[in-house]
Amino acid sequence: MNQRFTELSRFLLILLISVSYAQAQSSFIPLNDDYYHLIDRLEIKRGKLSEGFHSAVKPFERKAVVALTDSILKEGDVALTSRDWETIDYLREDSWEWAQKMASTDSAHYNRLARLGWFKSPPAGQKRKFWEHAADLYSIHNKDFDLHFNFVTTNFVGKDSQTSKSLWFTGRGVELRGMIGDKLGFYTFVADNQGLFPKYAMDFAPQYTFPGEGLAKTSASKGTIDFLTARGYVTFKPIKQINVKFGHDHNVFGSGFRSLILSDNSSPYLFLRLDTQLGRFKYTNLWTSMLNNDERAWNNGLRGKKFAAVHHLSVNLTDKINIGIFEAEVFNRDSVGGGYDLNYLNPIIFYRYVESYIGSEDNALLGLDFRWLVGKKASLYSQFVLDEFLTKYLFNGSKSWTNKYSLQVGGKYVDAFGIPDLDIQAEYNLVRPYTYSHKDGGRNYAHYGQSLAHPLGANFREFIGIIRYKPTSRLSLYGTLMLANKGRDPHNQNFGGDISKSYEDRTQIPGYEKGFGNRIGQGITTKNVSTDLRLSYALAHNLFVDGRYLIRNLKSDNADFAQKSNVFSIAIRYNMTYRQQAF
Repeated sequence: MNQRFTELSRFLLILLISVSYAQAQSSFIPLNDDYYHLIDRLEIKRGKLSEGFHSAVKPFERKAVVALTDSILKEGDVALTSRDWETIDYLREDSWEWAQKMASTDSAHYNRLARLGWFKSPPAGQKRKFWEHAADLYSIHNKDFDLHFNFVTTNFVGKDSQTSKSLWFTGRGVELRGMIGDKLGFYTFVADNQGLFPKYAMDFAPQYTFPGEGLAKTSASKGTIDFLTARGYVTFKPIKQINVKFGHDHNVFGSGFRSLILSDNSSPYLFLRLDTQLGRFKYTNLWTSMLNNDERAWNNGLRGKKFAAVHHLSVNLTDKINIGIFEAEVFNRDSVGGGYDLNYLNPIIFYRYVESYIGSEDNALLGLDFRWLVGKKASLYSQFVLDEFLTKYLFNGSKSWTNKYSLQVGGKYVDAFGIPDLDIQAEYNLVRPYTYSHKDGGRNYAHYGQSLAHPLGANFREFIGIIRYKPTSRLSLYGTLMLANKGRDPHNQNFGGDISKSYEDRTQIPGYEKGFGNRIGQGITTKNVSTDLRLSYALAHNLFVDGRYLIRNLKSDNADFAQKSNVFSIAIRYNMTYRQQAF
């Protein structure tokens, strides 16, 4: 254990020493479906994949997003609506420190952006002003130091018909990002949160947690919840082609509303990430330290440790088609206090080989993703994840439990049916029973008790339809339709929907030999029909008023799972992401 710790410490020390030789660095844009769709829309309308980032590997660097807008402005042949011009202004204003360095040479658009004050020559000395830029409460920007400070908050009130209780929430905190000498980037976010959410959201995550968050405390008498949100990392480039990032945050692989490879569904986790970009190739290594939420793995209040090693190769085959190859290995050693297995630190080896080489039975996953930009109007995307299979059972119709895989197919259509600023997205996801689970609960594909992929875990089919429309500069309309059929477990049985359970405790399917006859939706079938409508009005930069109306109907022959509720809420938020809670 001590030897492993020493070797890992040396490895991290070498990375930190290399900061002194680092290249120009940028922080990353926090994950936000509304925000990232704006970027996606511009890339689709440009009709070619961005040179600065790969859309299936998130989050994106700020300077890469500004570079995309700069390319659009310079090329001058992208059919943009008035709302698109405003989006370009918004994105550049939100990362204004890079807009200064990447100003378009097109004089008309240069003058348009200059009116916002981005391209004025900074006065000599250090600038310390409040509200100097609309995106920052307070900022400093000079050749030695870049700092952006913001207050963040979300507050809402509402009503849940299922409980007839008045809903409320208040979250407030700070966000800080910047660079030191264009070499070391940093980001931190912390917010204290309390509230009473709709019953379906309060019940969704395991005990002591909240969807997308870590430790959460629930008041038994009031039914309210209290949790702290925190993320933070440092980032630098030892050479131009490699970006190093270390801290606590989410990482996402995929182009859809959901990700079956790696999503932001769970709470943030500790990670070390290396992104290597060489022309059309982007290779991502991710080493993580996560937590096993099973109380049986706790020791004196310390949660059990688990780890993951992930690599993803993204290739732009053409300027319109991208494919990705993914592999992950989830493992633990001695549950509490176990160290990271150094065999998985090799950044370019096939992890399945390592697993066999060291004689372990860790949880290995393989995956593919795909994206195709179609005619400057649409994008098609897909994902496929293979958790486990036996060739002799995969195609013979036996429905073996070993056929553990998931599939996603989706697409986006911008300016749909010739209507400017109307965007439509459709997505279909299926996950076979027992996918992402493992015989050892400490090696399932989850962190802090929540799935690292889809929030529904496994044993389901789902259709998601999303409409986004921006009729005015400040008003945005969102509509989300979710149709999901999922199989749930009767008491003390395992039909493959709960990825925290051991797949060795499978429930026998009547009429089939042991291990066969497994189908999606087995167990207690539940059908979720949810219609989520939202109006969002921008009062100022990153200051929004949201009105939401949700109709959620969970149908099941078992009364313990059937739910029906109408949820209404109105919120005001500043520099905080809207919580989708679509599950």
